Amino acid sequence: MKSILFILTNHADLGTTGKKTGFWISEVAHPYNFLKDKYNIVFASPLGGPSPVDPGSLEAHADDTDVKTFLADPVAQKLVATTVVLNTLDPKDFDAVLYPGGHGPMYDLAVDAFSLGFAARMYEQNKIVAALCHGPAGIADVKLSDGSFLVAGKNVTGFANSEEDAVQLSAFMPFLLEDKLKQNGGVYTKKADWASYVVVDGRLVTGQNPASGHELAKKLHEMLG
Repeated sequence: MKSILFILTNHADLGTTGKKTGFWISEVAHPYNFLKDKYNIVFASPLGGPSPVDPGSLEAHADDTDVKTFLADPVAQKLVATTVVLNTLDPKDFDAVLYPGGHGPMYDLAVDAFSLGFAARMYEQNKIVAALCHGPAGIADVKLSDGSFLVAGKNVTGFANSEEDAVQLSAFMPFLLEDKLKQNGGVYTKKADWASYVVVDGRLVTGQNPASGHELAKKLHEMLG
């Protein structure tokens, strides 16, 4: 059975808003539920231990069947509560890595040296690198061994500036994801705000927003098949 690593955030504070953040529940639940019976799945984070879920996502997806299933699944809840310390893992043991979003990754995964290096090694070992919504924050600054950015010259998507403006959080972000992807050479495209949109360029897979979770998981499965 092939293995997929979900790299989650440890960051729980939403900038200076006084609100909490973390990972967006549907962006973990939707891919996990689709992939869990087909692959060995490991959850990791820079610090290990519990990964915080964005409380706003629990409210937004209170009626989401996949989210309800995920929250009631003891195996899934243990994975979230006991994430493995990322620097104890080796890319050779995984076939794909997935960076889910939520605003948390904008603060920690975006700048975590080991995580950035891990994604680079995965890619250079011919593995699949996938990222969803704000998850591409975790790969935007990844540099390959030749010094080039992973996203340079590649077709990518991620949470759009217009979507960040719509949730009124642009001013609180350390950077805007769409701008960062473009700045580092990514060929960024998007669809309408909140519409599912997934871009595949070789072994790099990116999804625009929370609605893209199911589509991204299916693409990942097709590629790993």
